[in-house]
Amino acid sequence: MQINASYTSLVAVGDSFTEGMSDLLPDGSYRGWADLLATRMARVEPGFRYANLAVRGKLIRQIVDEQVEVAAAMRADVVTLVGGLNDTLRPKCDMVMVRDRLTEAVEKLAPSCKQLVLMRSPGRQGPVLDRFRPRMEELFSYVDELASRHDAVVVDLYGAPALSDQRMWDVDRLHLTGEGHRRVAEAVWQALGYEPEEDWRAPLPPAVPLKWMARRTADISFARQHLMPWIGRRLTGRSSGDGRPAKRPDLLPYEVLGE
Repeated sequence: MQINASYTSLVAVGDSFTEGMSDLLPDGSYRGWADLLATRMARVEPGFRYANLAVRGKLIRQIVDEQVEVAAAMRADVVTLVGGLNDTLRPKCDMVMVRDRLTEAVEKLAPSCKQLVLMRSPGRQGPVLDRFRPRMEELFSYVDELASRHDAVVVDLYGAPALSDQRMWDVDRLHLTGEGHRRVAEAVWQALGYEPEEDWRAPLPPAVPLKWMARRTADISFARQHLMPWIGRRLTGRSSGDGRPAKRPDLLPYEVLGE
């Protein structure tokens, strides 16, 4: 681990979490933790370059097939890889396949960069986390094992209670809010050896309990706007990322990207 680190380039690989949903900007695009991290790294490293290959909805096999070779060829100083969680949320999930494809990704990416960063993803408190927790924790055991074997850094977001707080999650209950993404950026920043700027694990103030009617209204709105379309895509084999290009496909000086 470098202290007072200096990295000249970053490539982010993954799905909607790394694309930046639901950290919505006024123009309708998404920012997210990877963009926030790149902004901070660019401030301390002139000529800093950044690419974000992440596409929402991607499964681990798609991440490996569509993003990993591209990322490895860029030879960036830092590569972040977060994938497999979409697989664990499917009704049927082949965890052996997930392990094998994640292993393939790490084995290709680790030699291509100075520092590979893996994550134990955050999970929102509630019935979805309770249902899929065993699969998620099995995935994270693979992450820990691969990190140990390949000298990768693991950012443990799953172990941070603040990031499981429901207020850190958007109304779709699948993606972090802007505040959540900001904290993830700080977590990765610190994991890379930069000086801490805040305590990203700090708990939120005590929540004001919602009344029964407000909770039911929120549940109904969530089901109509987010849950039913998500189930529909699962039943028809479609993905929210179908046909969508990578967010920032080229490793370019960050200023070129409008930051």
